[in-house]
Amino acid sequence: MKDSAMFWVAATTLVLITVTIMSVMNFAFNWVFYITVLGQIMIVFMVYRVLRDNYTTDKTFADFYEDHPIGRQE
Repeated sequence: MKDSAMFWVAATTLVLITVTIMSVMNFAFNWVFYITVLGQIMIVFMVYRVLRDNYTTDKTFADFYEDHPIGRQE
């Protein structure tokens, strides 16, 4: 089964939110440190997966935002 880049985006986000919650709740420093290091490694891997993802689109910068396309002025 092929995992998508969005899986890594979601997983990395969850790990980094967990680090934030753990640091606010005064967890032991070593736990926060190790999960922070894990999160940094996941960020590097996530960026690699997003950049290497096989995603194509016909949108260009002339289309403005993808969620609210203006269209090309002709």
